[in-house]
Amino acid sequence: MGDFSFRFNGLRVIARPSGALWLPESRSLTVSDLHLGRATRMARLRHQLLPPYETAETLRRLQAEIKALNPARVISLGDSFDDSPAMAELNPPDLALLHDLIAGRDWIWIRGNHDPVAENPPFGGRFCDDWQEGDSPVWRHIRLDGGADISGHLHPVVPLGGRRWRAFLVSRRHLILPAFGAYTGGLEISDPAFDGWLRPGHALLCASRIMELPLP
Repeated sequence: MGDFSFRFNGLRVIARPSGALWLPESRSLTVSDLHLGRATRMARLRHQLLPPYETAETLRRLQAEIKALNPARVISLGDSFDDSPAMAELNPPDLALLHDLIAGRDWIWIRGNHDPVAENPPFGGRFCDDWQEGDSPVWRHIRLDGGADISGHLHPVVPLGGRRWRAFLVSRRHLILPAFGAYTGGLEISDPAFDGWLRPGHALLCASRIMELPLP
């Protein structure tokens, strides 16, 4: 299937080619940076116009992961919405699909810098600043220097072979997920935002199968 299984701070985790992270023991699925409503936000602010189906495409990809894995818990690592008003701008088909995906699951929305203020989402689930179970790493939007944590925010990509590959980044105390949403863009790992903590580690590139790239 192209998955890549490894251990991170005592947890068995599986990186999926979709950019989702699967924890089989707890049946927990983690995704990051969905940026739902990005096109409507851009149009509202009269910025760059994007194709109007990015939310539907992101939800379709998320639906495929949920259908394949049937998670008991879904954790969205912040910037789930492109801004807080975008939550109220979902069109009826997208909102109905989101309701269906959430139903019967423990659904955790981590607050991000794009969606910091929600408390009671009308479509279900619960918002929190971060999440932790027992002695596990902390799930949060932006990594903290001390770790151990699982985060997003940076949209990491690795240039290789003339392409820019979305990638998981793994070091001793930090695991950063790629952006899951359509049209989210990415930040190359040569950017100063990755200085000082990424190496030694490895990148897991999201292709038809996960490709491991050591970062000495």
